[in-house]
Amino acid sequence: MVSYQPHTQKTAFRHPEPDHQGTSLQSAELMASQLKGENAAVRELLLALSVGFALPGPLPSDLQRKIDGNGVESLDALVHRAESSGLLTPDGGVVGPARHALLAVAPTTKVHALQRELVGVYAANGQPLGDLARELARAGLADPRVAAELEHAADKALERDPGLAYQLYDEALLAGTDEKATAARRAQAAAANGDLDTATRIVDTLLGQDGPPDVRRAADVAAAVWAQRGMIARGADVYSWLGPSRIGQSAPLAAVTLIGCGDLSGAENMFGADAPPSSPTLLAATLAHLGKGILQSLEGDPHQGLQTLIHASDMLNAAGAALPLPETPAALAALVALHSGEPNLAETICRSAAAAGQGGDTAQPRLFLLQAWSAMMQDRLEDARLAINEASKANHWPLVPRDEFLCSALEVALARRNGDFPELIKAWERAREATLHTAVDLYSLLPWGELMIAAARLREGRRVAPYLTDAWGLLERLGNPPLWAVPLHWAAVQAALLNESPADLAPHAAALARAAGQSHLAAVLAAAGKAWVTVLAERFRPDDVEAAARGLGLVGMPWEGARLAGHAAARADERKDMVRLLSCARELHPQASSAGPGGPASSEARNAPPTEAGNGMQPDGAGLSEREKEVARLVLDGKTYREIGEAIYISPRTAEHHIARMRRRLGAENRSDLMAKLRLALGPDSQAHDPSP
Repeated sequence: MVSYQPHTQKTAFRHPEPDHQGTSLQSAELMASQLKGENAAVRELLLALSVGFALPGPLPSDLQRKIDGNGVESLDALVHRAESSGLLTPDGGVVGPARHALLAVAPTTKVHALQRELVGVYAANGQPLGDLARELARAGLADPRVAAELEHAADKALERDPGLAYQLYDEALLAGTDEKATAARRAQAAAANGDLDTATRIVDTLLGQDGPPDVRRAADVAAAVWAQRGMIARGADVYSWLGPSRIGQSAPLAAVTLIGCGDLSGAENMFGADAPPSSPTLLAATLAHLGKGILQSLEGDPHQGLQTLIHASDMLNAAGAALPLPETPAALAALVALHSGEPNLAETICRSAAAAGQGGDTAQPRLFLLQAWSAMMQDRLEDARLAINEASKANHWPLVPRDEFLCSALEVALARRNGDFPELIKAWERAREATLHTAVDLYSLLPWGELMIAAARLREGRRVAPYLTDAWGLLERLGNPPLWAVPLHWAAVQAALLNESPADLAPHAAALARAAGQSHLAAVLAAAGKAWVTVLAERFRPDDVEAAARGLGLVGMPWEGARLAGHAAARADERKDMVRLLSCARELHPQASSAGPGGPASSEARNAPPTEAGNGMQPDGAGLSEREKEVARLVLDGKTYREIGEAIYISPRTAEHHIARMRRRLGAENRSDLMAKLRLALGPDSQAHDPSP
């Protein structure tokens, strides 16, 4: 089997090696140029060896005839004279400077003639050219045999090393291969390697011609590129243009694309009754499971769809192939798991797929970002941040628009969960810009839900309203499948609560209640939404609130559950209810008892009684305990006693005690004096905690 290496090595035709025998470059070139007259045969031998012929033979036919006919000295004599001149190494190689000079001075036609003869020698012996084919192509030799070998090598590398495949296809073009015939494969290699612009240019040129060859592959590449650009509807247009008659084994990919933009009937039409059965290969089975799983996710009970997609992911991991896909099986399986309230499962799926290199380098950032989203949902914010960092360095290309949008929504989610209002504003601005480069699709509903909540928090609902209209319309066209619709309804409930808008909340709460019979997640969220309404109305039952909060924790929403319990604790009439709900909040979100909102929890803070003013921590040199510093940051954010209690799960009375103690300790005469002295006490940390607008 011939091994082809990436295009990083030195070649005999462009990069002369240093002369290891001590001969200077100038002297070697001079000696090579002076090989004339009686030394012409030596020159001819050295030129043949520079082209790629090897001792003891065979040699070029013209030189061999001269040797056999006694027209020149014997081969041994020629070799001896070449070695004596210092131009030939003991192992039969021409020294670098001399080889460079010989190839540069010799007529191009002669060099190419020798190269073609060399290719003929390899062919006669049934010997593959290997890396010599690459050198010959880069040296400018156009030969169908060289082109065919490079194209064949590129085809073998296409699904497992697309970067190498793209180089080989380029070199095959130099050797004279058919540009149109290889266009779809070159585009696939470029796309799998992350070069979307090059892939787009190649595919556009191909699909703009009459009767383009390999059209199904070209359509797959185009649809995959459009999906990564965050415009999956354009990929659906490509498959609609291709049509069921030409779709073949790409029908599952068309289904994923068309369903992604809300065209269920179009997806179903791609699976013709008279379509030939798919081949019994691992990749064909992977695609079949991919299409089947996404269709099952739209049904009343989507559990089977999750299992089918996990099977598809496992098979593609085993195949190790980089195919042009609108979404990898792992990404779809993770999304279905997240929409089902199983972030731990989603994280496991993404980890396995990333370790297996599923989808090639171009798919890695999305897998890491979905892993980050899963960690964030489980209230492991530092793990989420680490996964985001992995996504940013997964390959040497910037994040594609689809992944940039997901990443920006993650930044918003992390800032919101950290209670960092200035950072939330910064993340919101980045996300707003990212939204301008993408469109709504079924597989982006989670980040759109997060942005809906953040927009309500920032009073920027008008910025996302048109996109949300598109999202609700997409779900309606698909029949409002519970799995995909429920998390967005929950986000709408939270946004309505932040906006204090019962009218906006009602239809989404009703939708969750209707879906409760089909979806466990919907049942949990419906109960949580009802509990939130009773808490805000201050007519809640602590038992119901605690059950709803713990239910949220069980479906991968511990932070949301802790917030519900914390808000209820701040409004509890009975001390025992307050303590009980605060304990629930701390169990679900232990980080809240840290030295800062969202930071790692200290054991002292976790174990201290919830009503103890100092929380068992000793003051530092500034006179403030760690808990008091935490409260001080929230005071500088402009929070009220109740809001401070809700943020860090203490009672409003305890927050008031903290502030009174800090005022006495710092000697503040009034509120403005207290704010100034708190900034001095916190030092640089206070810069990020100016009062929010």
